[in-house]
Amino acid sequence: MRFFRNPNVTIAIFAVYMAVMYIILLPKNNEMSTVEKWVNVGVSVVVLALLWVLLRKREKLRRERERDMEEKRNSERLKP
Repeated sequence: MRFFRNPNVTIAIFAVYMAVMYIILLPKNNEMSTVEKWVNVGVSVVVLALLWVLLRKREKLRRERERDMEEKRNSERLKP
């Protein structure tokens, strides 16, 4: 399960899902203009990029927390 916590994997899965949905649904939608379709795709890409940045930041903070906790444990072990 650790594999799915990687931000790159999560974003890749969402990107593939969105691409498949756009390939299936957008050509069939004749009520939207071409510009609206491209804006929709662009907004989705921006949302994915923001999600990727936030997940990377969260992962970095988690690693820092783990490192700090490990350092604290090691320093407590060394104290007499």
